[in-house]
Amino acid sequence: MDGKVWLVGAGPGDPGLFTLRGREVLAQAQVVVYDALVGAGVLTMIPEEAEKINVGKRSGNHIMAQEEINLVLLNKALEGKRVVRLKGGDPFVFGRGGEELELLEENGVEYEIVPGVTSAFAVPAYNGIPVTHRDYCSSVHIITGHKRKGAGYDIDFEALVRTKGTLVFLMGLAAMQEILDGLTGAGLSPDCPAAVLSHGTTAHQQRVVATVGTLYEQTIRAGITAPAIIVVGEVCRLEERFAWVHKRPLAGRQILVTRPKELVSVMAQKLREKGAQVLELPAIETRPCTPNPKLEELLSQIPEKGPFDWIVFTSPSGVRIFFEQLTGKWDVRLLAGTKIAAIGEGTRKALMERGLLTDFVPSVYDGITLGKELALLCRGGERILIPRAKIGNEALPEELAKVSGVCVYDVPIYDTLYTSSSVVDERKLIEDGEIDYAVFTSASTVRGFAGALEGLDFSKVNAVCIGKQTKAAADALGMHTWMAEKATMDSVVERICRLCAGNT
Repeated sequence: MDGKVWLVGAGPGDPGLFTLRGREVLAQAQVVVYDALVGAGVLTMIPEEAEKINVGKRSGNHIMAQEEINLVLLNKALEGKRVVRLKGGDPFVFGRGGEELELLEENGVEYEIVPGVTSAFAVPAYNGIPVTHRDYCSSVHIITGHKRKGAGYDIDFEALVRTKGTLVFLMGLAAMQEILDGLTGAGLSPDCPAAVLSHGTTAHQQRVVATVGTLYEQTIRAGITAPAIIVVGEVCRLEERFAWVHKRPLAGRQILVTRPKELVSVMAQKLREKGAQVLELPAIETRPCTPNPKLEELLSQIPEKGPFDWIVFTSPSGVRIFFEQLTGKWDVRLLAGTKIAAIGEGTRKALMERGLLTDFVPSVYDGITLGKELALLCRGGERILIPRAKIGNEALPEELAKVSGVCVYDVPIYDTLYTSSSVVDERKLIEDGEIDYAVFTSASTVRGFAGALEGLDFSKVNAVCIGKQTKAAADALGMHTWMAEKATMDSVVERICRLCAGNT
């Protein structure tokens, strides 16, 4: 098999700015070579089975020299691998992307370029600065602020000043004073508006807006750190008027969302819509129990004994895996006449996607309430099937078994494995106080989180939980916990918004 390299721009940090083509390519990667400036939200999209190579380039601190990176790409491609070179921003905007392709081209290796959203335009936009505006300028210019070691700037400052356009300097924080002096020396007024924008499009973004004459001093006073860009031009006057990011209720907040590995998180999307930076980390992985002789035996008895009176689903994963195990072996019409119960809205929705309406959902979305309330609907003699996780809440079958004559078949159909990210150090993020809240939607994700981060001081975790059982699991670890008013994702988001607004 011939190998291939994809040169992919990851954007400036916000995973929502990662392109659709970039996601598609990354999902199929066998090897991923990534930089330090790739946002954590994008790093979590790297397939777990892919080989991950951190080349961690930052100004003045390179884990691997550029020539070595070029060789890694070549050698991995020659091994027949699908290689993704993942770079912050756009690989062709001062990303040295062209250099990385030269060796591939010389050796006849196939490659593809996937452009990314450049920080030169996205970061000002996230800070309310349009790089062009007909009332202020007619051009925009992107300049590298990075110099080769021991060399001076090869920049025609006079030509830049004559354009009267917006000037965007990338990687220029360390040389800010030189850049500003070069501009004023070329005739730019010290009163011209200018801004430094740090950690743009992330929860930690900062901005200092001043003038060319005062920007350096104010940047030092504000403690601005790299990565940062410098914007010079009249458009900087618009930053306060157009500052949209900070008006959202969860702006500046970084929230950790734990989820089953194979599920796309609707919760994360809802939080992002409120302005949060969301870090999605798989806390658990569901692995089907196959073969499953117990389930097969019960299903094979239906023609003789008749259908179950109830089938009870306790998670969307349980719905998915149950019907996957039916496919190809059993006719779904075996369930004809069986009533269906779901523990909550997410599970009910998963059933509806398969064309099945739910007959019963409890008033509170937890196992003990499901058991108690479903028991009230039983008259005795019912046969109830519960296909669910191997380790499940015992309260559900215990409550149902209290009804005289009820036969409960509690059948494990999947096992729960605890996982953690191999590229994002969530332990360090929590210990450094960079995670404002962690969201847990089940007790199993709490256990998965704890298993992956064994030894962590869990009192540093601010946990927002979807229900009583989830909160109890978090409380047992010593987390600071809050519970949503209702066991729904919308209610969890509302709870976080209230907490961030100071309303506990």
